[in-house]
Amino acid sequence: MAAVDLVAEFPQPAGAARWAEVMARFAARLGAQGRRVVLVTSGGTKVPLEARPVRFLDNFSSGRRGATSAEAFLAAGYGVLFLYRARSAFPFAHRFPPQTWLSALRPSGRAASGLLSLEAEEKALPGFAAALQSYQEAEAAGTFLAIEFTTLADYLHLLQAAAQALNPLGSSAMFYLAAAVSDFYVPVSEMPEHKIQSSGGPLQITMKMVPKMLSPLVKDWAPKAFIISFKLETDPSIVIDRARNALEIYRHQVVVANILDSRRSFVVIITKDSETKLLLSEEEVGKGIEIEEKIVDDLLSRHTAFIHDKN
Repeated sequence: MAAVDLVAEFPQPAGAARWAEVMARFAARLGAQGRRVVLVTSGGTKVPLEARPVRFLDNFSSGRRGATSAEAFLAAGYGVLFLYRARSAFPFAHRFPPQTWLSALRPSGRAASGLLSLEAEEKALPGFAAALQSYQEAEAAGTFLAIEFTTLADYLHLLQAAAQALNPLGSSAMFYLAAAVSDFYVPVSEMPEHKIQSSGGPLQITMKMVPKMLSPLVKDWAPKAFIISFKLETDPSIVIDRARNALEIYRHQVVVANILDSRRSFVVIITKDSETKLLLSEEEVGKGIEIEEKIVDDLLSRHTAFIHDKN
């Protein structure tokens, strides 16, 4: 899809140009350091049904996979551009929802003027101090940049801007497309301006297919990058074929295939000539190991081989 078509079909979000500049500076700075950079997309996209939206179509994605994967990439030394759905899971914070720390943290007495001093029992927030330290280290090093999206239009424009920012990095750039992007949308030209009234009776909506952004991403936006897409299905009998079909159509490097019911413990890494099954054992689950750690570890070696091949 050409850029002009993207603008015509999906209104550009406010601030998109500013975020494009921020992403470009982030990628250029890390590229100058010789650091690999990964774009991690995360969470679901909201599709408005009205021009002044009250009602939306959405999906169940929590963003957990993207957030956990971003942590693993940072630990491996990558710069991480984290494009995530507003209020979805966030790296280092998603294991500590407000209801846990609201009851665990308490004021620790008088503190110096302008300072707030809090304390908690370590067992009440296991891993909290380590997560906080990891996040602050990434922030101080300038290796982590988080940018929010909400709607499908937000996501598509920011994805294009991120691709243009990472394109100069060539094979050192990776795209880890874990966001659950809507397959259908209502064109702006066909939306009612105001809230759809329930007094009008049963609602019938005709939706268009969302253009697949993998095609321009692979061919035009970042043709030298290492690109991973995800294929989630509910039917195990079709997921591998669907993943292989995506590789054949878009000609990118990897598809991570997974089934809804087992997505947190089992995936298959699919390339044009291989299938690698990654499974968490009961022992690993008991130790708190997450499947994203195995996914990222597998992809790191593949990215290295990809860079060597390109060079």
